[in-house]
Amino acid sequence: MAIPSFLLSFMFALLFATFGVILSAKYSNITIDQSALPALKSHIVHNPHNFLVTNWSTSASVCNWIGVTCGSKHQRVIALNLSHMDLTGTIPSQLGNLSFLGWLDIHDNNFHGSISIEFADLHRLKYFHLGNNNFNGEIPLCFGSFAKLQELYLYGNNFDGVIPSTLGNLSKLERLSLGRNRISGRIPNSLFKCKKLKFLSLYSNSLEGSIPAEIGNLTLLENLILESNNLKGKISMSIGNLVFLKFIDLCNNSLTGVIPYSIFNISSLQLIALADNNLFGEIPFGIENLTFLQEFYLSNNKLTGEIPSIFGSLTSLVIFKPLILTLFQFYFHGRMPTPPPSLQWYGVSNNNLIGEIPSSVCNLTSLMGLDLSKNNLDGTIPECIGNLSSSLLEIDLGNNNFHGQIPENFAKGCMLKSFRINNNKLEGSLPRSLANCNDLNLLNAGNNNLNDTFPNWLGNLDRLHVLILRSNGFYGQVDSFDVIVSLTHLRIIDLSHNNFSGYLPTLFFEHLHAIREGYGKKIEPEYMKDKFGQVIVNYGSDLSFTEKGLETKFESLLSIWTVIDLSSNQFRGEIPKILGELHLLIVLNLSHNCLIGPIPSSLGDLSELESLDLSSNKLEGRIPTQLKNLGFLEVLNHSQNNLKGPIPQGKQFDTFTNDSYMGNLDLCGLPLSKSCDTDKENPTKFDRDGDEDGDELNWKFSILMGYGSGLVLGMSMAYIVFTTGKPWCLIRIIERVRQRFAKW
Repeated sequence: MAIPSFLLSFMFALLFATFGVILSAKYSNITIDQSALPALKSHIVHNPHNFLVTNWSTSASVCNWIGVTCGSKHQRVIALNLSHMDLTGTIPSQLGNLSFLGWLDIHDNNFHGSISIEFADLHRLKYFHLGNNNFNGEIPLCFGSFAKLQELYLYGNNFDGVIPSTLGNLSKLERLSLGRNRISGRIPNSLFKCKKLKFLSLYSNSLEGSIPAEIGNLTLLENLILESNNLKGKISMSIGNLVFLKFIDLCNNSLTGVIPYSIFNISSLQLIALADNNLFGEIPFGIENLTFLQEFYLSNNKLTGEIPSIFGSLTSLVIFKPLILTLFQFYFHGRMPTPPPSLQWYGVSNNNLIGEIPSSVCNLTSLMGLDLSKNNLDGTIPECIGNLSSSLLEIDLGNNNFHGQIPENFAKGCMLKSFRINNNKLEGSLPRSLANCNDLNLLNAGNNNLNDTFPNWLGNLDRLHVLILRSNGFYGQVDSFDVIVSLTHLRIIDLSHNNFSGYLPTLFFEHLHAIREGYGKKIEPEYMKDKFGQVIVNYGSDLSFTEKGLETKFESLLSIWTVIDLSSNQFRGEIPKILGELHLLIVLNLSHNCLIGPIPSSLGDLSELESLDLSSNKLEGRIPTQLKNLGFLEVLNHSQNNLKGPIPQGKQFDTFTNDSYMGNLDLCGLPLSKSCDTDKENPTKFDRDGDEDGDELNWKFSILMGYGSGLVLGMSMAYIVFTTGKPWCLIRIIERVRQRFAKW
C-alpha cells in the first residue's frame, strides 16, 4: 500500500526536525564546555610557567588543550588536570557547567576563595582533588550530592566550619582527606555510613569530642589518621573491628584511658602512633600478633610497667619509640628488652631501665638510631657500637651510669651525625677513630671523667656544628691543629670546667668561619634537625649552656645560635682582638680564668651579642665605651677583676646592676654608689682603648704640645702688634682660623 505523499512529507519533516534538535543540542553542549574553560583561564591571575598561554587557544578545540581530556563518543570534557602548575586565581562558577566531568585535579597550586555552589551540578564526579591550595570558607553541603564520588581530597587549605554531615551520603567514597585545615566541631557519626572508606585523614585540625564508637563500622579501613586535633576520651574497643587497618595515627590529642587490647588483634598493622596523649597503664599483651608492625610510637604518655619481652619477636619492626620524652613521673622499668634484628630506630629514653646494654644490640646491622638516654643503665659501652657506625646516624647514651672507655673502633665510612655520651662516668680519651665520622654534626661528651689533651684531630670534622667537652679533665693548650680543615662550621663550643691552659687559641678563632663570615648575610634560622622517613632527629634537644647568667636547657636549637664558653679553665694572657670578628656570636663566656690586660674595644663589634661574661679574671684598665654598641646585650658580668675608671653610661649599660661590676674597687659611676671625680678624670680620654700608660702619655704630650704652640704663637702675635702698632692684623688672623674651624 502506497504511503500518501502528504504523510511522507510530514514524516521527513519530523525526521529532519528531530535531527536538527539533536544537532542543536550537541552544538549547545560543546559551546558550554568551550565557554567554561576560558572562564577559568580568565580567573587565573598568575601563570608562571605559561602552561595556559599557548596551549589554551580559542582557535583550537578544548579537547586539545593541555590538561583537558574529552570522551571519545560525545566529545565532552570528562577530565581536567591542572595540578602542580603554580597557578594563582579563583574558580569561576562556570566550571560547574562541565556536566560530563568525572575527574577534577587542581592540587598543588595557589587557587583561593570559596567553592561555588554550582559545583553541585557535577553529578558524574568520581575524583575531586583540591589539596594544597588556599581555598577558604566552609566545605559546601552540596559535596554530599556527588553520588559517584570515590576520592575527595581537600587537605592543605583554609577550610573552616564543621565536617558536613551530608558526606555520609557518599556511599561509594573510598578516600577522604581533610587534613591541615581549620575544621572544628565533632566528627559526624554519619561519616561512618561510608562503609567503603579505605583512607580517612582528618589530621591537623581543631576537631573536638571523642572518636565515635561507630568507627568500627568502617571494616574496610586501611589508614586512620587523626593526629594533632583536640580529641578526648578513650580509644574505643571497636577499633579492633578494622581488620584491614595498616596505619593508625592518633598522636598529639588528649586521649585518655588504657590502650585497648583489641588493637593488637589487627595483625595487618604496620604503624601504631599514639604519642602525645594521656594514655596510661601497661602495653597490653598480644603485641606478638603484630608480625607486620614496622613503627611503634608511644612517647609522651603515662604508660607504666615493663616493655614486653616478646617485643624482640617483631621481626618487621624498624622503629620503636615508647618514651622518647615524657613530662610525667611514671616510666617503664626493668631491663632493656632484646630488640628484633630488623630494627632501624630504637628509642627508649627517659625511663627507669636498668642493667647493661644487651649484647643482642650487636646484631642490629640495620640500626640507624639508638637512643637510650635518661635511664639508669650501667656497665660499659659495647665495643660493637663502633662497628655499627656504618649504618648508625644517631647515638644518644647520655644521662646514664656508663663507665669505662669509649669504643675505639669507628671505622672509615662512619655515617654518624650525632654522638651523645654526656653525663656518665666515662674515662680515658675521646677515640681518635671518631675522625672517620666525616658527617658528624654534634659531639657531646660533657660531664664525664675524660682525661686528655685537646683532641686536635677534631679539625677533620668540617661539618661539626656543636662541640661540648665541658666538665671533664681535659688539660693543656688549645693552640694548634694537625689538620688543614679545622672546624669551619662550628657554631657552639663549650670547653668550660676543664684544666685547659696557655693563651686563648687565636688560631682556633680564625677558623670559625660560620661565626665570622655570616656577618651581613641574610641567614634563615632553622632548627638543627634532620628527618629520616617518619623519624625526626633533633640535634638541639636536651642541650644546656650557661647563657645569660643561668644554666639554660634547650629542647630545640636554631642553627643561628652561637656560643663560645671557655670559662672555668686556666687560660692566661690577654683577650685576643680577633674575637671582635666573630660577628654572629650570641654568647661569650671567658669567666673564671687568669686573663690579664684590657678589655679589647673590638668586642664592641659583636653586634649580635646577648651575653658577655668576663668575670673572675685579672683584667685591668677601663671598660671600653665601644661596648655601648651592643644593642642586644642583656647580661654583662665584669665582676671580680681589676678594672678602673668610670662605667660607660647610656643604652644597654643603663640596664645592668651592681652585680655586673662587684670586686672592681677602682670602678666608679652608676649603678655603683661610688661617684667619679670629674676634676681629676677627663671623660674624653676614656673613649680610647689600648695601653693605659700610652693613653696617659699621649694625653700629657698633647697638653705640652698645645702649651708650647700657644706660647710661641702668643709671643709672635705680641711682637707683630708691638712692631706694627696694628692689632687689627691679629684680629684678622684669628677670624680666619675661627672660620676654618667652623667649616671643619
